[in-house]
Amino acid sequence: MQSKPESYYDYRYIFIRSVFSCWVFSIRKNNKPGGYPRKTPGIHYTGVIHMSKKGMLLVGHGSTMPYNQELVEKTAAMIKAHHADYIVKCGFMNMNKPSIKESMEAFKKEPIDALVVVPLFLAKGVHIEKDIPGEIGLPEGVKKGSFVLNGTSIPLVYAEPIGSDPLLADLMVKNAAKALSTL
Repeated sequence: MQSKPESYYDYRYIFIRSVFSCWVFSIRKNNKPGGYPRKTPGIHYTGVIHMSKKGMLLVGHGSTMPYNQELVEKTAAMIKAHHADYIVKCGFMNMNKPSIKESMEAFKKEPIDALVVVPLFLAKGVHIEKDIPGEIGLPEGVKKGSFVLNGTSIPLVYAEPIGSDPLLADLMVKNAAKALSTL
């Protein structure tokens, strides 16, 4: 089994792999001069295959102190660096910019086929259960919806907060060991 770098485990638990994958094939109905031979009568395959990306909106609480925004932005940068299949943006509940709604609007300009909203929160609470769903247009308790992108509706999914996870427990032991090493 191939081992993962330590940084992989530090942030792996904050995002999900979307079950939506889409290959887009460019087709032409009529054979034009200079085109490829038809493989199926009436449909011409041009050989163009595109893998669409998923949008990930990483949501932070926001704070008057810079640490929260820095943490969310640094986590987003790590996801971008290690997962090219995601277009990652940050959004904040309050006090920091961009807001969740501003980031949702920015995704309308991106070539994505699904949008997942991932709260960078440890546990469920009012923000997770009510505030964030309201900001992304989902009723309370609903985890799936749609997002209109260039006149087309794409899937919108809302992920769980970090929660209790063995990776989080390992991270806490790592932080405890680091603190104890200063004795």
